[in-house]
Amino acid sequence: MEKTNGLLKVPEESFVRNKMRTAAVAMVEKYQLLPPAKIGKLEQLALKLVRDLELSEHYIPFAMVLLGNESWRKTIKATPTNRRLLLLPQCLNNKEKCQGMFDELGLNCAGCKACPIDDVLVEAEAMGYANLVAEGTTVAVGLVEEGSIDAVIGVSCMPVLQRSFDPVSNAAVPVIGIPLLYDGCENTRADIKWILDELRSFETNEQHQPISVSLLKNRIQEFFTEEHLRKFIPGRDQTEQVALEYMLINGQRIRPLLTALSFVAYTGLEKATHLLPLTIIIECFHKASLIHDDIEDNAQHRYNAKTAHAKYGIAQAINVGDYLIGKGYEILSDLSVPDETLKRSLRFIARSHIKLTRGQGNDILFNSGQLNLRTPEMIEVFKNKTGEAIKVALLVGAIVGNAPEQDQQTLEKFADFMGIAYQIRDDLNEYEEKHKEEKTGDYPFLLALLNEHLAKQNQKTPILLTEQVVAFRKMIEEHKLKVKAEKMLQDFVGNCYAELDKLNNAKLRLSLYGVMGKIFKSETSNE
Repeated sequence: MEKTNGLLKVPEESFVRNKMRTAAVAMVEKYQLLPPAKIGKLEQLALKLVRDLELSEHYIPFAMVLLGNESWRKTIKATPTNRRLLLLPQCLNNKEKCQGMFDELGLNCAGCKACPIDDVLVEAEAMGYANLVAEGTTVAVGLVEEGSIDAVIGVSCMPVLQRSFDPVSNAAVPVIGIPLLYDGCENTRADIKWILDELRSFETNEQHQPISVSLLKNRIQEFFTEEHLRKFIPGRDQTEQVALEYMLINGQRIRPLLTALSFVAYTGLEKATHLLPLTIIIECFHKASLIHDDIEDNAQHRYNAKTAHAKYGIAQAINVGDYLIGKGYEILSDLSVPDETLKRSLRFIARSHIKLTRGQGNDILFNSGQLNLRTPEMIEVFKNKTGEAIKVALLVGAIVGNAPEQDQQTLEKFADFMGIAYQIRDDLNEYEEKHKEEKTGDYPFLLALLNEHLAKQNQKTPILLTEQVVAFRKMIEEHKLKVKAEKMLQDFVGNCYAELDKLNNAKLRLSLYGVMGKIFKSETSNE
């Protein structure tokens, strides 16, 4: 951001600010700027905006805030006021006359009328806003993530707005930022009319009203209780009892969440009766794959507990996994949906299941030293394993939700890239942690990169033996393959976002942006 460094001015004249706001509206419309906009794109358009209006380049950061605001405009307007947060800065108070008290969250306004804070808060509260008088955006992002609010109208100085761009953008928080008229830590001033105009702006629009991902996630967690699950898995014998036990074990429930997001994004919540069975179906398939994976990998623990085969034996674990696969198909076949929708769902899941087993088969051969994979082949394994699992979760919700064919194709490509990125990230995380009894096969992507690098030099690939880890790590660092893996991870994460930007459904696009931001925090770049 070369042009914005140190330049954080806000125009003093209201007519200049309004002229820039009007220009920002036109520019966002012309260039179809989608939120959350990347900071590099905002800077590029902001430079054009100030030059078109023949204004000082000192106003580029202010123009960036305006452009970001307008990119979020439709989403914010469609968010009910009782699902919004008004964030005001403490420095708006009159330091000499303020009778309010400060606590760990910020200022508790006493209504003394010594500054404009009380008047704004009174109107906001009457409209149902959650209010917070505090510095920074950490609390605001936290409230969005826990499901308390869906959007933020924030007033702050330009430096704080600039620093908050990355965390707000990565979390895909819909936000309108209103800069203070000048910087300072006390007795500052704001455009009160602008604040009130933003507070009062509301327009019912189901297409743009955001999905509260956290609230939906909480609702899904409530589905996975014994009461709900026994409707599908009664526990009549040991097979069903073990299946029920593993369905109740809490993971992150990411796959059921993806299913729910895609279904709700295309149907709204008027068909909420489908949410419960859809999420149970996906979790059945997911838990079955984990039980079988643990057997194939000879893993003894998962979720800080014994794996199914370690606890009940291999034969019983295989049988329970098979039961859950069958149960998933049975629940799907009972859905009250058109025959063609059911047929497409069954066909899609079955084809993905075949791809997943082929990918898992190559992974087993690779881990046993019987197959020597290079980078493109390992990426294909990741796509067939994790990519297909994500794809089933997203597409079942989309198909049952009657999503347009174009969006379904986009979601398939997104799932491929997300699956690859997810596996590379796990590989790198595992490599950083180090653990006892490690072997080179614990880091399949790094080993594939090493295979490829050594093959180009006509050198022999290291054998998969525990005692060779030290030599393996030395070669990874020597040939800078970890750096290469990190760069490839960033590229695949970027591919995910590029596919999301092609989605016609704004609700799902923003929801998946938020999911990506949480999973790939350190790999997300706004340049």
